[in-house]
Amino acid sequence: MMPYYKFDYFSFDFSLVVAFIIGIGFGFALERGGFGNARILAAQFYFYNMRVLKVMFTAIITAMLGLFYFSWIGWLDLSLIYLTDTYILPQIIGGLLLGIGFVIGGYCPGTSVVSASTGRYDGMMYLAGMFFGIFVFGEIFPLIESFYNSTPMGRITLPEFLGLSHGMIVFLVVLMALGAFAAAEWSEKVMTKKLGREKE
Repeated sequence: MMPYYKFDYFSFDFSLVVAFIIGIGFGFALERGGFGNARILAAQFYFYNMRVLKVMFTAIITAMLGLFYFSWIGWLDLSLIYLTDTYILPQIIGGLLLGIGFVIGGYCPGTSVVSASTGRYDGMMYLAGMFFGIFVFGEIFPLIESFYNSTPMGRITLPEFLGLSHGMIVFLVVLMALGAFAAAEWSEKVMTKKLGREKE
């Protein structure tokens, strides 16, 4: 039965080793997928290279289906999967800020680490900026703590929020992914032709 750590199949120390190995594997996969290159990442915002959307949505669908069917078979207890609390307004604002930073710099936090680890100067600068931002956030946190903890919703999932079953949410997200893949293919064809670029 999973998750293994919650059922004491291994110790906390060993869980850190597992997390480290998974993290290295995830970073390697991102780098091999071209996600250490800011031009590829930023291209999705101009709709001529939608690789990021396709790869990330594929990863989300694969993980979601795996969790759903493992739970259905009885191999996984979904109630033991760690979830962070939801604070809807500050998290929306934080998501928008992250998106703005992504458009400007061409990286998200994870891909900036991948880029920096492969020796790219822009990735190193982005990573330095991220740590500076963390430092500033820590310094001003007492001033924004009330906003940070505002609009609490507890640990809530989409099925609970929308009042739908897990199976229906899985079905709807798969439909959304198929629509997004079709739209991504269409936008790549239109924008590469409009911009006079070769499809990557």
